[in-house]
Amino acid sequence: MPLLPSDARPSELPASVYTDPERFELEREKVLNRTWQIVCRSSEIPAAGDHVVWDGHGETIVVTRRRDGGVAGFHNVCMHRGARIVKESGCGARRFSCRWHNWTYDFEGNVLGVPDREDFAPEQLEGLAAPSVECAEWGGWVWVVLAGPGVAPPLLDFLGEELVGDLGAYRMEDMVLVEKLTWELPVNWKVVIDGFNENYHAPALHKVSAQDAKDGRESTFFTMGPHGMMVVPYKGVLPRLKETRDHQSLAICHYTVFPTAVFNNNPNHIQLFRSVPLAVDRTRFETWELQYDPQGDEDYLAGVSAHWNRLKDVVAEDVEIYQEVGATKRSSAYRRNIFNDHECKITHFHQVVQQMLDA
Repeated sequence: MPLLPSDARPSELPASVYTDPERFELEREKVLNRTWQIVCRSSEIPAAGDHVVWDGHGETIVVTRRRDGGVAGFHNVCMHRGARIVKESGCGARRFSCRWHNWTYDFEGNVLGVPDREDFAPEQLEGLAAPSVECAEWGGWVWVVLAGPGVAPPLLDFLGEELVGDLGAYRMEDMVLVEKLTWELPVNWKVVIDGFNENYHAPALHKVSAQDAKDGRESTFFTMGPHGMMVVPYKGVLPRLKETRDHQSLAICHYTVFPTAVFNNNPNHIQLFRSVPLAVDRTRFETWELQYDPQGDEDYLAGVSAHWNRLKDVVAEDVEIYQEVGATKRSSAYRRNIFNDHECKITHFHQVVQQMLDA
C-alpha cells in the first residue's frame, strides 16, 4: 500500500492565505458557513428544551433538542433590533425570549410573541423568524450548516461512505465526554488544522524516541473527498500492521473532517481537535476527550486516564508552538509556507478551501 496519495507533491502557499482579512471574510461566507460544523455532543442536550449557544467566526446560534427528539437551530439574533436572544446554554426551555423587548421565539426560531403587536404593520411580522441552521446528528455529535437548509449535501453524503465507515467503526455515539480543554490562540484557524495534518513535527516538538520517529516515516496518508486521514503506527508494530492492515488496533488514526475538525483516534479513546475561527488572526482551539463507559473496568479507566494525561502535555506543546507562529504573523520576513510531500494532507486541505472560494 503506498504511503502517499498518487498526487502528493511538495507545495507552497503565500503568507496572505493566513493573514489577509478580506480572504477571511470570504472563507466565512463560502467555506465555514456552507459546510457541516460540530457544535456539541448529543449528550449535552438530552431532553426537550435543552439548548446550546454556540459562537464562532462572527456567528451566534442556538441549537435545541425538540420535543420530538430531533434537533433544531437558528441564528441567535432578535429580528426586532438585533440583540442576542439567548445569552447562555441551558436546560428545559419552553421558548426563548429576548430580554430587551420580550419578543419570544420557538425552538425553530419562529417569532411567537410580540408585545404591542398592533403597533407594527402586519406585513412586518408575517412569517417572521430568525434564520434557521440545518442540524443533524451522527457519531454522538450535533452538526450544523450555518448558511441554512439545503446549502450543503446531507451530512452522511458530505462525510462520504469511506469516512463514515472507517471513523464510524469507533462507535463515538457510545462514548462519554470526559473533558474539554479550550485555548484562544493568536493565529489563523488554518494554522491549527495544518498542525494536526502532519506528523513531521513530532520528533522536534514532542521529542519522540528515535524508534517512534523511524516508524513515523511509515505513516500512511489518504484523501477522502474534501477530508483526509493519516495512519501513524505505534512503536514496534509495523510488521504486524503491514500484515494485518488493522490500523484501528495498531495505530493512531487522524481523520480530518473538512473544514475545522480533526479526530485523533487511539484504539480505546479519542480526541477531537477543533478549530473555531474568531477573526483572521484569532482562533478558539478545543480539545475534547472521549472515552468508552468503563462499566467497572478499573484497568481500562486507569490506562486511558494515564494516556490522556500524557496527551494533554503533548497538546500543550502544540499550543505553545502556535503562540510562536502568532509571534511572526506581521513580520515582513514571513512571506510563504513550504510543504514537503509528506505534508500532503495540508496541501489537499488548502486546495479544497481554494476550490470553494473560487466556486
